[in-house]
Amino acid sequence: MTTRTRKSKTFEPGHGYTKEEWDAVDFPELTDEELTNMRPARDVLPPEFFKAMEEHRRSRGRPSLEHPKKQLTLRLDEDVIAKFRAGGKGWQSRMNEALRKAAGI
Repeated sequence: MTTRTRKSKTFEPGHGYTKEEWDAVDFPELTDEELTNMRPARDVLPPEFFKAMEEHRRSRGRPSLEHPKKQLTLRLDEDVIAKFRAGGKGWQSRMNEALRKAAGI
């Protein structure tokens, strides 16, 4: 049987803790028996926990768009880009609108 050990961090001054505070924390290394008896979270926690975590993960970020924009590489003249950028934030959206107007969309 191979012996598994965990290395704990060592005290480094200047991280907001004194040596005494660091030494006061009791965090013994896991024994081989404890490591062997560990089980995956899915075996221990109820399914509702994972359902809630998935719902939370999906609720974050931007909502999905029905027609998302596509990314592509496009070479344009420097002065054209400079003109749109000079308008400030939102220049890419303004450029998109100008292209839509030019295309008759």
